[in-house]
Amino acid sequence: MNLSARHDELMRQEPRLRIRDAAQRLGTTEAALVALQGGTTLRPDWPALFSALPELGGIMALTRNEHAVHERHGRFEDVSAGPGHILVTGPDIDLRLFTRRWAYAFALAGERPSLQIFDVDGEAVHKIFATEHTDRTAWDRLVQRFMSLAAAAPPPLAVPAAEAKAEALVDAHALRSEWLALRDTHDFFGLLNRHKATRRQAFRLAGEDLALRLAPEAARTTLELAAAREVPIMVFVGNRNAIQIHTGPVKRLLATTGWFNVLDPMFNLHLREAGVAEAWRVVKPTEDGAVTSIELLDAAGETIAMLFGARKPGQAEREDWRRLACDVAEAHAREAAA
Repeated sequence: MNLSARHDELMRQEPRLRIRDAAQRLGTTEAALVALQGGTTLRPDWPALFSALPELGGIMALTRNEHAVHERHGRFEDVSAGPGHILVTGPDIDLRLFTRRWAYAFALAGERPSLQIFDVDGEAVHKIFATEHTDRTAWDRLVQRFMSLAAAAPPPLAVPAAEAKAEALVDAHALRSEWLALRDTHDFFGLLNRHKATRRQAFRLAGEDLALRLAPEAARTTLELAAAREVPIMVFVGNRNAIQIHTGPVKRLLATTGWFNVLDPMFNLHLREAGVAEAWRVVKPTEDGAVTSIELLDAAGETIAMLFGARKPGQAEREDWRRLACDVAEAHAREAAA
C-alpha cells in the first residue's frame, strides 16, 4: 500500500488526527503528506517571499515544536533579511527565522488557505494561514508569483528523533563568571557555544541565583498569574529553524486533555504539559539590569518555550513580572525539591 493509501486509511480511522501526528504514525514526514494534498509548490526564494507577505494584510502565523504551538494573528511588517536569516519585527508578527536548512514550501487552497514551509528533513518550520482579514486577491497573486514547476519532492522517511546531547566537561566556575558578565540576553547563546555546554547543563552549573529548577507545573502557574494580575508577557516558542514571539497580555486560559491553552483573539498558545520535563527560573544580567525568564525544557533538554516580562531593549525589567517570577519560584522550587 502506497503512502497516499495508507494516509487515507489512517484518516478514515481517525479523522481528527493532526497531520504532524499522522506523519509520525506513518513513519513519514509532514512535508511528504502536505505534498500529497495537491497544493502549489513554491520556489524557495525566502527573502523575496517574506518581503511580499505584508501585501496579504491580516493573517495567522504559526510556529511550533513537539510540545508547544504558537499562533499569532496580525500583519507582517518590518521584514528584513540577511545571509541565512530573516527578521520580522512588526507589532503583531515577531519572528526570528533561520533559513539555512529551509527546503520546501507549499501553498494549500481550500477553506483555510495556507503557506507551509519545511526544512531539509521535511519538518515543519513555519506556517501562514489566511483569515477573514486576508486580501485573497493579493494571496492568489503571491502564489502565482512564487509558483515552481520543477521542485524536488520532500523526503518520504522521517529522521529519527534526536536524543539528548552528550554533555562535555564544563568549567562551572568559568561559566558562572562569564554568565555574571553578560550584557545582553542574546549573548547567552554565545556563552553556551564557548563553553560547549548544553542549556540544561549550564542551568545546573550556574548556581540557583542564576538558574533555579522548578516543578514542571510552574509553566501553568506562570500563565495563570500573568492573566490574573494582568502582567503583559513575552512568549517565545520555536524550533531549530524559527522562533515566534508574542508580546502582550494573556487572558483566556483553558485546560483541555493533555494541553494547557491561551485562547485570546490575537494569540493562541497550546502547551503539551506532559512534554515539559523541566522548568527553570533563569536570571541573565544585561545593560538594562537583570532579566528574568521561566524556561521550559523537554526530556532531551531542548527548549519548549520561554516566558519573559514584556519589555523592549533599553528598558528595565517590569517589577510586576519580577515579583510574579519570584512567586512562581517560591511555590514551585519547594515542590521541585520535595
